[in-house]
Amino acid sequence: MSSGRRGSLPRRRTLPKGAIMEPTTELDARFSAENATPTPWAQARDQLQRAGTYWLSTVRPDGRPHVTTLLAVWRDDAIYFCTGAEEQKGKNLEANRNVALTTGASSLSEGLDLVVEGVAERVTDPGDLKRLAAAWEAKYGADWHFEVGDGVFVNVAGGPALVFKVAPAKVLGFRKGDYSQTRWRFR
Repeated sequence: MSSGRRGSLPRRRTLPKGAIMEPTTELDARFSAENATPTPWAQARDQLQRAGTYWLSTVRPDGRPHVTTLLAVWRDDAIYFCTGAEEQKGKNLEANRNVALTTGASSLSEGLDLVVEGVAERVTDPGDLKRLAAAWEAKYGADWHFEVGDGVFVNVAGGPALVFKVAPAKVLGFRKGDYSQTRWRFR
């Protein structure tokens, strides 16, 4: 089921404001240790909230991949990031809003790596932007203070930034040590 927009996925179900979405959790035994159990969604969600950096994967208009590191905020069951309109990721999102955001531990023997797949939707509501600006500063400190302009974040040093929300369609978790691969679906 497509909404007809280029580069879009079907809409996810909506919940009342403040309700926490609980995804369907599946262990992929093909890529898990024999006695592995699925990682609880609460553990994955906590890591998405606490992570300092994330990798954003977008698709260039010519079809080539583009990956860059960035800062992001998890709140209200979605992950938010920002970019300048003229940055490569900003240009890519004009043509195709399907993205993956990745975070995790750079270790083979411990930690949890996460991949969030979804569609990046612009956030332009001034109230939402003010709440998100406060969340950025609370997480990353005063160096990441944003004012809210006309549908964008504004930072004196960096100029205007478009803000995007990614409500996950699917999240993949790769737990190391006792090796398990967990998939959470949100539809």
